[in-house]
Amino acid sequence: MEKQLSEKKRFSIVARAKSFKHAFRGIGIIFKTQHNAWVHAFVGILVVVLGFTYSINEAEWGLLVLCMAAVLTAEGFNTALEIDIDLTSPDYHPYARDTKDVAAGAVLLTVVGAVIVGLIVFLPKILN
Repeated sequence: MEKQLSEKKRFSIVARAKSFKHAFRGIGIIFKTQHNAWVHAFVGILVVVLGFTYSINEAEWGLLVLCMAAVLTAEGFNTALEIDIDLTSPDYHPYARDTKDVAAGAVLLTVVGAVIVGLIVFLPKILN
């Protein structure tokens, strides 16, 4: 008998551990396949160094961590869409191109927002 989506499985520590294994595998795929993810990670490390150098406060840390997570998350969604489009549309199709371009544009918008937050946090400190 086929299970319904509404049927819940019993809680299982093993199943939760496996879900983390899959999630970490996905993060590995992002960094193995996306050169920009390494750029984002490098910039994130630079932001952390600057944060300690300029002794930023808790609110500023919170904003910067949120921005770094948002950029890497956007890169993850972009990667997932690219993988799916490559699978479902191996031949050129304008909609496939549009889908990839929109996903890449979303990453760019996230990066621009993160850069603006970084400038708001660090520029006054650098200029003083």
